[in-house]
This record gives sequence, structure tokens and C-alpha cells, in this order.
Amino acid sequence: MAEEKQSCAFRTSIGGQALIEGIMMRGPEKQAIVVRDQEGNLVEKVEDLKFIKDRYPILGVPLIRGTVNFLAAMVNGVKALMYSADFYPEEEVSQPSKFELWLEKHLSSKKLESAVVTLAVMLGVGLSVFLFMILPTFLTGGILHFFPGFPLWGRNLVEGFLKIAIFLLYLIVCSKQKDIYRVFQYHGAEHKTIFCYEAGLPLTVENVRVQPRHHPRCGTSFLFVVIFVSILFSGVVFGIWPMTNVWLRSLVHLLLLPLVVGVTYEFNRWVGRHVQDSGLARVLTAPGMWMQNFTTNEPDDSMIECAIRSLELVLPSEKGKDEW
Repeated sequence: MAEEKQSCAFRTSIGGQALIEGIMMRGPEKQAIVVRDQEGNLVEKVEDLKFIKDRYPILGVPLIRGTVNFLAAMVNGVKALMYSADFYPEEEVSQPSKFELWLEKHLSSKKLESAVVTLAVMLGVGLSVFLFMILPTFLTGGILHFFPGFPLWGRNLVEGFLKIAIFLLYLIVCSKQKDIYRVFQYHGAEHKTIFCYEAGLPLTVENVRVQPRHHPRCGTSFLFVVIFVSILFSGVVFGIWPMTNVWLRSLVHLLLLPLVVGVTYEFNRWVGRHVQDSGLARVLTAPGMWMQNFTTNEPDDSMIECAIRSLELVLPSEKGKDEW
């Protein structure tokens, strides 16, 4: 009984990301990408990790490390997606544009990949900021233009409601896309496999299959908490410094974003460690866990096999090195 209780209390820092017909797992020492190719074989790619905080220790300080790790995860995620997409090229390949030909001529393959990744990360972050931060501010300003006497606290409430509503609508729309459905199945396989490992069970398809598909450290929960924390912070700031100008409000949201991400990152780490032994942690994670109904699907056995292999490849050389 004591051993069972101890194994259930284990929490790993290993995390992952669903790809196109594959999964990326990131451990304390290595990162592994496992993709099932068109012939049904598992293709593995393993890399040793180098952390920027080792060169610049200040970037590993709480609150600062959140933004740094988030951007690093975005970069690694885009690279992994590009790698997995190469196994499933489009059937009809159009002629490259003049701009693409110019890039190939003036940039090496490594620099070209770096440029593509940088652009993809910028577009991804920019789109997220626009949809979940800036757009609700402008929509609220447009709606309340017809109600000039509306109280400021009410404006903050409407803006917060719109942030959550747009985020929920975005998840629902994504979940309805046929091409995304299988990616979300791999997402479920990733969560189930990590739960199985944390429970101290052998990593078999049978053991993984029965695990929950909702995990408290999921990126979906992280984004939801980012939005919720931004609502709290902006409510405090705008309560102290009242303003109705949508441009100024948008600027404040952008300035607060690094702090919001930093606080959310630390929150995510805390609930990841205590969600099983703390009622408060379970309550706080409940909304984000519910959101995962839209971003995780039940995987098939082949997907679970892929997740198991990717996790096995990043297990630490020393027992407990990945424990939080």
C-alpha cells in the first residue's frame, strides 16, 4: 500500500506535443520525435537538450523563465511539426513562387529553415495575442460605444467574457476540422502515456489505454490560464488606472503579457505537482481540464505505441531526475 501511494504521488517534468502522425516528448536530458510513416513504421529522432538557462542563469529565474520556456516550446514545436509533415507531403505540389525561389537562392537550407520557423512562431504568437487579447478589447470598445455611461467595472467584465468566449469558439472550430482530429488523438495518447508513467505502471498499450486523456499540465490548460490571469491583472490595473481608449488598453495588455505568462507558468508547475493531493489545485485546474475535451480525443493502439516509444526515448539516465 505504501509503495502504491508513493508511485501515485510521482510527478514527472516530462511533457510532449502531438504532431502529424506522431508525438514529440521532451525530457530532462533529451527530446524525441517519433512519427509513423506511410508504411506504418515508427521513425525516431532523438536529440540531446541544451538549455538557454545554463548559459544565462537569469533566464531560469521564476517569472522570467515562463516567457523564455514558452517561446522555446513554440520554436521546438514548429520544428517538430515541420519534421513530421515531411513524411506526408501534399499530393499536388504547386510550382514555387518567385519569393520562394529567391529565398532558396539567397539562403542556405539551415538559414531558410530558421527563417521559416521564426516567421511561424511570430505568426502563431501574433495570432494568439490578436484573437485572445486585442480583438476582445476592440469588440468591447465597439459594443460600449453605444452605451457611453456603462461603468468601467462592467467594461472589464464584458472584455473578460469575450476573451473566454473567443477562446472557447476557437477550440470548438479547431476540434471540428477533420485533419486536426487525428492530431488530437495523438494528443490524447501523449497524456495517457505520461499518466501511466507517473502511476508507476509498465508502459504497455493495455496500461496506457485506461488512463485519463486530460492532463493538468496540458498546453490547452496553460492558454486558458493565461487568458484568465490576464483578465485578473487587467482588472486590477484598469481599476487603479481607469482608461477607455482601446489603443491604450491594448498596449497595457501587451505590456502585461510577459508577467501574465510568467505567473501562469509557475501556476502550471504548482498544479502539476499537487493536483492529486490538493483540493484547491483540482478546483483551479477544472476549467482548463474541461477545455481539453475539445483538444484531446481517444487514441487507437498504434498511436499509443508511438507515444510509449517517444516517452521511453527521453527517460532520464538517473532515476528521479525528471521528478518535480
